[in-house]
Amino acid sequence: MHGLGNLEAAVMDVLWQAPKPLKVRDVLNELRDGRTRAYTTVLTVLDNLHRKEWVTRERDGKAYKYEAALSRTEAAVRALREVVASSADPEAVLLHFARLATDHEAELLSEALSRRGTQP
Repeated sequence: MHGLGNLEAAVMDVLWQAPKPLKVRDVLNELRDGRTRAYTTVLTVLDNLHRKEWVTRERDGKAYKYEAALSRTEAAVRALREVVASSADPEAVLLHFARLATDHEAELLSEALSRRGTQP
């Protein structure tokens, strides 16, 4: 995910798949990248994600439980907006994307744009 390091993205994947908020130990146990991680490493990553407003946390006894602050779709939209906004020529980026879109993607974009004014 744009704007996240590899471990941050892996932690977000765990949180997006979780049906409920997770403690640090739960996140650590669910990381499936084949690497051994220290509890404190995952704690630091979750604290960083909280500071960046990617996750929310709530006290549960002496620990926190963490959950994603936005859905995977919302995160993708945020990333796309950041890429477009950081470009020297946002119009060129959008037009180039539109030219390279698959037929299916072009159809989805067309439908979304046609409904744009009718959505509440």
